[in-house]
Amino acid sequence: MNDIRSGDAMLTDWREAAGRFERTVRGAVVGQDRAIRLLTIALFARGHVLLEGDVGVGKTTLLRAVARALGGAYERIEGTVDMMPSDLIYHTYLADDGRPRVEPGPVLRQSEDLSIFFFNEINRARPQVHSLLLRLMAERSLNAFNREYRFPNLQVFADRNRVEREETFELPAAARDRFMMEIGLDAPRDAEARRALVFDPRFHDTDALIAGIDGGVLDHAAMAGIGAAIQHGIQASPAIEAYVVGLWEALVRPAEAGIRLSGIDMSALIQGGASPRGVAFLVRAARVRAWLEGRDWLVPEDIRAIFPEVMAHRVFLEPIYEMRRSTIVPELCRAVFDTVPAP
Repeated sequence: MNDIRSGDAMLTDWREAAGRFERTVRGAVVGQDRAIRLLTIALFARGHVLLEGDVGVGKTTLLRAVARALGGAYERIEGTVDMMPSDLIYHTYLADDGRPRVEPGPVLRQSEDLSIFFFNEINRARPQVHSLLLRLMAERSLNAFNREYRFPNLQVFADRNRVEREETFELPAAARDRFMMEIGLDAPRDAEARRALVFDPRFHDTDALIAGIDGGVLDHAAMAGIGAAIQHGIQASPAIEAYVVGLWEALVRPAEAGIRLSGIDMSALIQGGASPRGVAFLVRAARVRAWLEGRDWLVPEDIRAIFPEVMAHRVFLEPIYEMRRSTIVPELCRAVFDTVPAP
């Protein structure tokens, strides 16, 4: 009993720390409360995150703020069309004495203490780079210089913009599936937030803004252990389990579930996706959401609150519908919620 009580007290302390973390990030990034909550969930669920949105809406600023508040070793790389996989691992140069030198690249520079790896404009990098990143995300390990490096605390953040298509490379399905969440970021709609972003000089110097954030609000080295404790501590009733399976079934077989969308042949809509791994990610994220809300059991709203960000990018449409993904998939998710009765 004492162990149970001490475990509950520990999770309560960490919930308070998570609240401080969110308030810290909100102090530097205005009008993005939902995105900040989703990123917090991903951190404690130990999942990688892809952020996408229009140019200049603050994707990079948000991810830098989250990394700063989390603390730990941090590395960042900019995606370019001429980048090679080796650029992540090492770089070569001629020293002052004229001799070639080899030094660790951004992944290995902090060695196994690396906590956050931020890949800016990931869709500018070639598929060969994506393949190396895929292993790093999936296994948190890498082979280089005749040894294996392990990164137990690593989480990968990446961003891309929705506008540019020239000299960019779409992420393959396998790489996208490694991201727990794909979070869309738009400019804030609130008038006061818009005024502050335009007229408050504090938001015009991003480097100074990030430097002003308290670092290490969370103990990054303990995040994996706390994440595991949350997963074991938040319970799912048989009714919730049946609800999640019902949502999954309706998402991948909408025609059989009786879902109808205007102008769409539902029997020819879904090509594949929404794997067991994706649904497991959904439950992991939902458990963290319940914990942040102060509960030790799941309710339907925990599932619904994170469903689009966790599941939408795992649904692969037939090519004839793919160009309309941005409207079809949200409609499909809403229809799934309307079709599957919540307990």
